Amino acid sequence: MRIIISPAKKMVADTDSFAVDGLPVYLERTERLKTALQGMSPAELQALWKCNDAIAKLNVERLSAMELRRRLTPAVLSYEGIQYRYMAPRVMETAQLDYLRKHLRILSGFYGLLRPFDGVTPYRLEMQARLSVDGHRDLYGFWGDALAQPLAAGTDFVLNLASKEYSRAVEPHLPRSVRFLTCTFGERKDGRVVEKGTMCKMARGQMVRWLAENNVTNPADIRAFDQLGYRFQPELSTETHNVFLKAEHKPSARG
Repeated sequence: MRIIISPAKKMVADTDSFAVDGLPVYLERTERLKTALQGMSPAELQALWKCNDAIAKLNVERLSAMELRRRLTPAVLSYEGIQYRYMAPRVMETAQLDYLRKHLRILSGFYGLLRPFDGVTPYRLEMQARLSVDGHRDLYGFWGDALAQPLAAGTDFVLNLASKEYSRAVEPHLPRSVRFLTCTFGERKDGRVVEKGTMCKMARGQMVRWLAENNVTNPADIRAFDQLGYRFQPELSTETHNVFLKAEHKPSARG
């Protein structure tokens, strides 16, 4: 079993809390992306990153001084988005961290595929960025099937807790022998299932934590997830799609 999640835009450096286990698998490719980014002007980078002046300035500075082999942070601690706050790896027990090491993989436009304790440095590069490198028009072409290969080699089941932007870099390249299961976290509204971005991120992080706490390795056991008010909906789910909905809150009757 492998669990895939998206990275977060906000990153920090933390070289003290945990040691890194090693370097990312595709670091040579990352070097090529770094070289391409360093060859761009600040204005071109800001257009690529689609961010405000302050964020662009910070990341231009990071890029100019970037080192890929020194002063590194474990990937799972480097990302600071909502999903990672709900996963809360800093307060996990050793057995839970070992579960992450074995089962969790982080998708990245810059690093490709990361193990949780691979050493990384703060960067900004989303998977959907239109960066042309090595003759490819974008990062989906640049990475090709490289992210799917190690997943397929290590398991016959991938639990997809990544956004569509990132999961599309993996799913089309997996062989049919690998089951790819996507989870939706939503609520009913006007007869439809509606997903809300922030709530989805919270639920994805909480599910990773729950999986680690319960050492879940059987795909069928994922349906037991019941955190943050979500419950599995068998009538809406399929072999490739698990749907979890928040319980509906009915207004209380007034006497």
